[in-house]
Amino acid sequence: MTDTARVARLTFSAAALTWAAALPLASYAASQSESSLVYVLTAAVYAIGAAICHQRPERSFHLWATQMPVCARCTGIYVGAALACAVPDVARVWWRSPRTVAAIASLPTAATLAYEWITGITPSNWIRAAAGLVLGAGIAMLIRREVN
Repeated sequence: MTDTARVARLTFSAAALTWAAALPLASYAASQSESSLVYVLTAAVYAIGAAICHQRPERSFHLWATQMPVCARCTGIYVGAALACAVPDVARVWWRSPRTVAAIASLPTAATLAYEWITGITPSNWIRAAAGLVLGAGIAMLIRREVN
């Protein structure tokens, strides 16, 4: 692996791990009375969350009586990506086709969306998060593999 590829993999992994950790930490910080620096960092995490997620309260986890910066599905995606980066040797994907990996990783999320659209019933946040976790892990594994 080249030095550039190694740096790219480490940068991606660090970003995935940092973002996944920032989500519950921001919820905790938002529930506290803290310094202005903590407030600024918390506001930044929630602002980024607003840019990438609908943040609907009924579709979001609440920690410390505070809504998380992203919905349950997005939380699952980011945690899944972080887990795939944290344990890359365990979570390797060796299929030849990245399309196959992406399709398989997308199946649980697609199933929850189809269920919701067909029945009009929203799956629980835990189900949506679990489906997102598979998607996030699969895509992160692809990104890490393709950087090689």
